[in-house]
Amino acid sequence: MASVASEKPYLTPNEAAALLMVAPATLRVWADKGLLKAHTTAGGHRRFLREDLDSFQRARGHDHGHSGAALRILIVDDEASLTRYLSAFLKDIAGTASASDGFSAGQLVHTFRPDVVLLDLMMGGLDGFQVCRQIKSDPTTRHIRVIAITGYPSTENIERILAAGAEICLPKPLDEEKLLALLEPLRRERQP
Repeated sequence: MASVASEKPYLTPNEAAALLMVAPATLRVWADKGLLKAHTTAGGHRRFLREDLDSFQRARGHDHGHSGAALRILIVDDEASLTRYLSAFLKDIAGTASASDGFSAGQLVHTFRPDVVLLDLMMGGLDGFQVCRQIKSDPTTRHIRVIAITGYPSTENIERILAAGAEICLPKPLDEEKLLALLEPLRRERQP
């Protein structure tokens, strides 16, 4: 899951929006108003330098880097209603981003830089098992905690995802209290 996005100094609008935890439309408004510096490619596409994004966050007191900042959770599930529910449920304890497939998850792991990935096992294309193996095999992402979630909690699925590197596999529907108990120590650690 090595990503060029993790090494390049500039980000696309979608990558920058994920990093700032806003919708791409919000990013466009900020750029149009001159609040956020944007560069235009020869083809007319906007690009954002990492240093400009970092300055923008610091200027507004919202530095979401990894020095005592808010907990960052990437929710990966192809069920949009669950993703929306989890984003709303976790909003008081974490900044969230979401992906509906394994490919998008791979990109966001490098641009959003989550502390935790809530990962559905059964998705089209790259499934949760493959995504987890890729996260854990990359030296730049292996520190990320992976909490698997599934509507198919068979012994085989649980053993496979734990072998791929997830710390636990929670069945759907999710036990919210158990999820919060898993996240609480990390949230306390990340508080300023």
